[in-house]
Amino acid sequence: MLNTKPTLKKIKLTFGSSIVAIQETKKRKRSEAFWHFHPEVEMVYVNKGKGRRHIGNHLSYFNNSQLILIGSNLPHNGFIDRLTSKGKETLVQFHPELLGNALNSIPEMKNILQLLERAKNGILFKSEIKKVVGPKIEKLPKYEGIKRLTKLLEILELLALTDNYTLLNENGYVFEIQPQDTDKIDKIFKYVNKNFQSQITLDQIADVANMTVPAFCRYFKKVTGKTFTQFVNEYRVFYASKLLTESQSSVTDICFECGFNNFSHFNKVFNDVIGKSASKYRNEIKSIVQ
Repeated sequence: MLNTKPTLKKIKLTFGSSIVAIQETKKRKRSEAFWHFHPEVEMVYVNKGKGRRHIGNHLSYFNNSQLILIGSNLPHNGFIDRLTSKGKETLVQFHPELLGNALNSIPEMKNILQLLERAKNGILFKSEIKKVVGPKIEKLPKYEGIKRLTKLLEILELLALTDNYTLLNENGYVFEIQPQDTDKIDKIFKYVNKNFQSQITLDQIADVANMTVPAFCRYFKKVTGKTFTQFVNEYRVFYASKLLTESQSSVTDICFECGFNNFSHFNKVFNDVIGKSASKYRNEIKSIVQ
């Protein structure tokens, strides 16, 4: 699914502009949704769509809309699996040194500077601020020159002042769900978090959700866009990626510690989710850190 390694992506700027601001209304081609990083800060707003987030060591899904801010050189993958009717993805990219030393020397830029520092972990903005800022981001591609710059600064200031966000690489999995689903999904997540290192049957998890197995399968797929088996496997891979980054355990030991009972199956799932073997992933993360 992902490219064989996190690729340094060259951001193409149009003549006379230091800010990329483009809008897409079609499903992203797989070849365009690869594992990459770049020194530019990236802001992505999707007004209607669904897909997977893979930002650093974070894996999660969105099933409606999303607004995220990705800091400089934070590896990430493309986000869109499918755009719904009238769905749009607006992408904004700019170098953190867009204003030279202004961020450090001008007091009015202090909030934005702190925002860009937080963005190094990847920021997911929640519904309240998303409703305010989303339409402003969608208008950004229409502006040119100094107008685009001032509008971008207005957007960044709004994002800098809100506490309506989650740091993705600190809190692990994050799903966008309807309020009425919160308690049920929370129970499911807590059960998976506690038991993912052992086998979880559909009967067990359906019982946790107080549903029949067929009803649970339909519900979970609707909310997350994934089957429960896919979710558990990706959760295990997420945990494995953390261990590969943070521990000195062997790949084989990590395989079994994450709940896989077959090394070849672990390698296949890891490669399907991350796009490379666990060994390659470990080596490339080390090289990125260095």
